[in-house]
Amino acid sequence: MSKFTKTDVLVAAQILDLIKQERAKALSKREWQHRIAGYGYGIRDTQHGQIVETLPHHVPVCTLPPELAA
Repeated sequence: MSKFTKTDVLVAAQILDLIKQERAKALSKREWQHRIAGYGYGIRDTQHGQIVETLPHHVPVCTLPPELAA
């Protein structure tokens, strides 16, 4: 288990900003997921909600905020 450091939190915040920007540009949820896959990220459903993960290794980055999960 890894501990979050300040840089981990900053990187996660930057990735979330990118994901929010791409959601604003996309016309549909499917297009949005395709756009973020181009940056090397994906959305995965878990028991605790949706998470952002890296592709193709599926390393969790952060939790997807509820306003983007809809």
